[in-house]
Amino acid sequence: MNKKNKRDLLSAAALVVIFAAWLIIQRTGLFSSGPSVPLVDLPDDQLELPAQRAADNIVTYQGYVSSYNTETLIPNWVAYELTDEETRGEATRADKNFSMDMNFHGRQAMREDYNGSGWTRGHMAPAADFFWDDSAMSETFYFMNICPQREELNNKDWQYLEKRVRAWANKYGKVWVVSGPIIGDNIYGTIGKDHVVVPDAFFKVVLVHDGKRYQSIAFIMGNDAERYWLSDCALTVDELEQRTGFDFYPALPDDIEEDTESSYDLSVWGIRKR
Repeated sequence: MNKKNKRDLLSAAALVVIFAAWLIIQRTGLFSSGPSVPLVDLPDDQLELPAQRAADNIVTYQGYVSSYNTETLIPNWVAYELTDEETRGEATRADKNFSMDMNFHGRQAMREDYNGSGWTRGHMAPAADFFWDDSAMSETFYFMNICPQREELNNKDWQYLEKRVRAWANKYGKVWVVSGPIIGDNIYGTIGKDHVVVPDAFFKVVLVHDGKRYQSIAFIMGNDAERYWLSDCALTVDELEQRTGFDFYPALPDDIEEDTESSYDLSVWGIRKR
């Protein structure tokens, strides 16, 4: 065998060894930062739902679930799953109007409560996440999904965060989202004859599976005209639970939930520190 043939044979053998090593690394996670955690298989895709309390008025729609508070007339939280496919569609906002849900038997906010109040009708589950179905988008305009929100927040940083959520759905294939108000000290009081409570701030919690493990992050933005950088208003889910009293993602096994909610990694979310 001449030198050229020997070199070719050695090169081919080296490629086989490299490929075999690559397969071992991929299958065993040899150089990974931690063990892989498989996706939790839940019926009806309910991973997004916070723990429910006895006093909750749970209302289920085609695309989201609302825990509606008949005292404050705003939702306690709104939860939904968003897939990559669902970020696209042919539904339109053109013919959508804010309205009461006539199938809900209990006190609700009304359009008149918001008229002339100086506050916008802020979606917790944004209409733009429901282009996949026209009727599902229509249901996002029920007041079960709406809070009084400062216009500057609604049209700027809150909207930007909503866009990032859709981008994370595109990147990871699926996200589980919970949004809601933080009433706090109720510094803004109420609006309308029905006394709809105006929140002090808003939260959003996002969970993804990055192909190896679950990753979570939470955000709080004040209901004001301030500008909010995502890196500045990010916090762990554990910290948000302490702030709100809600138990997010309880369907995760306890060990996974504890690990996932105790920290966040800005690089997972493509967020740069300011």
